Amino acid sequence: MPSEEEILEIIERASQELKDEGLSPDILLAGPGFVEHAGHLVDVLGLSVYVVKELEFDAVIADSRYLGQMRKASKRLSIEPLLVEEKVWEEIEKL
Repeated sequence: MPSEEEILEIIERASQELKDEGLSPDILLAGPGFVEHAGHLVDVLGLSVYVVKELEFDAVIADSRYLGQMRKASKRLSIEPLLVEEKVWEEIEKL
């Protein structure tokens, strides 16, 4: 299971990239798997959070003023690679 610190780092990096483009990320569209692993982080990020079941273990952080108008207004995040890496390490430990 990815740590909350790893998930926070992913979110903060994407948020900073949007801020560097002059945008103000204010919403997080997140799949139920992402929300489950993020835990209480979704409550303390200062973002409006919407659960979208189709996103599964992914999330999209965006500036709601420009979402759908500009391609650069959002960043897609995924914790799935962290979950896969964890499973690989578990398999290695079994050997």
